Amino acid sequence: MAHSTTSSTASASRSLSPESANRKARLTEAEKKANHLASEKKRREQIRQGFDRLSAIVPGLEGRARSEGIVLRGTIEYIRKLMMERRSMIESLEASGIAVDVQLKR
Repeated sequence: MAHSTTSSTASASRSLSPESANRKARLTEAEKKANHLASEKKRREQIRQGFDRLSAIVPGLEGRARSEGIVLRGTIEYIRKLMMERRSMIESLEASGIAVDVQLKR
């Protein structure tokens, strides 16, 4: 019996679905603009949060007044420094006769 109730409910929702979809799809220009503005605001907020996280992680950037350019430059400098330190450690290990896995050299 539960199956027949489910089937009748499903068929009823299918018959209403195209009509409901048409009503939902027809937004006014003001609604479209409001949706777009909300989406843009959310996107900008996510970008700001990303820069805030970078500022908190990268040494020397925490607590400074920041612009996105400063955060990007500081992050690039920090990553380059880490890459050079890594390369130096690998060279040091190899000079000591310790084999370094090829995967770690990438």
